[in-house]
Amino acid sequence: MENRFYRAFDTEHLDGPRERDYRTPFQADRDRILYTTAFRRLQNKTQVFLAGEYDFYRTRLTHSLEVAQIGRSICRYLLHRGEFLEKDFFVDADLVEAVCLTHDLGHPPFGHAGERSLNRLMREHGGFEGNAQSLRIIAETIFSGPDGLRGMNPTRAFLDGILKYKSLHHELEDPDNHFLYDEQARLLDFALGGGSVRESLRPGEERNRFRSIECQIMDWADDTAYSLNDIVDGVRAGFITAAKLETWAAGREFKGGEAEYLKRLLEVMRSGKVESAFGRKVGTFIQACRLVERPENPMREATNRYRFALAIDEAVREEADFYSALACDIVFESPPLQHLEYKGNFILKRVFGVLCENYLNGDSGPVIDFLPDDFSRRLEREAEVRPRMRVLCDFLAGMTDNYAVRFYKRLFSPDFGVINE
Repeated sequence: MENRFYRAFDTEHLDGPRERDYRTPFQADRDRILYTTAFRRLQNKTQVFLAGEYDFYRTRLTHSLEVAQIGRSICRYLLHRGEFLEKDFFVDADLVEAVCLTHDLGHPPFGHAGERSLNRLMREHGGFEGNAQSLRIIAETIFSGPDGLRGMNPTRAFLDGILKYKSLHHELEDPDNHFLYDEQARLLDFALGGGSVRESLRPGEERNRFRSIECQIMDWADDTAYSLNDIVDGVRAGFITAAKLETWAAGREFKGGEAEYLKRLLEVMRSGKVESAFGRKVGTFIQACRLVERPENPMREATNRYRFALAIDEAVREEADFYSALACDIVFESPPLQHLEYKGNFILKRVFGVLCENYLNGDSGPVIDFLPDDFSRRLEREAEVRPRMRVLCDFLAGMTDNYAVRFYKRLFSPDFGVINE
């Protein structure tokens, strides 16, 4: 049965028509992501705790899979509610799954600390942002070979679905995050169906909050996963204890239902049922969703993806924000995780410095060939400093946590090398 929610505008591909088979265009987008090296690397990238440190903590890969499951469930629930949607007019769960699986694809090693480090290192050359890097991967670099790079030729709806942010780097004043690379203006204009839409929205908060319904579902699925699961992992790792919670609460002014959320958390911790209790909350967070019609906007006539917005029950959003704040204060700001952040920043900074010194030394070429062949070929094709810096940044951003540590050791540890590694 044809889904009337989507039009030819939504299924148009970035680089021209793709060969069709038994799958829908959105199923093909999802399948392509699942079988890429970039997706597999997420299994060894930090979510909260350093990847590989313990087997049962979440990594970027398991987090992405959980976000995808929540995203699909939100689609089913919205259809079940029956408001606006029908059996032949619905938000496509395959599309939302593809967006959810991709949302962290561009994140570098060492979690958000690594993202901040690379942004500082690339500040004079267009910056670094995880969302922008995800876009770069799917549209430009996901497939590489002797003949060069190519993207996965995504559909417009899929490409737009991962765009949490729609402001370009040069449009913002010294941005720390929430931007796209200036070179991605073409991709942004494709997502919006033309440059006139981009120009009609002010850069910054207004344009960054102008998101498709699939992007909004992904964002809430992401919020649901990390606000609940970071608590579970924090408790299991011993970072969140009853004593730490009580100390944290003593210095906090509660609002709304926060005191009750804390009371319930302490109760389930003492009963040893944190994981099951928070697992049930995932369902509560999904059922807090509903569709509302959006007011007139520059995309509403072109696509139903901008006709509707996702509304979240205020009490549930407050609860999610409470858990996020708790995890940030007790887990992310804890000395052990601050030590890991310092180490990750130190590793990336030193490796990046060596690569820049070696590969940006004028016409003489590299002193030592550090990079894999495909990255070396990419550098050879670029004559200007800025695109060459972006290639080096791609290399670092694509590293897993363990590979970054091994690469650092090869460069700087006297007793570590290929022979005895």
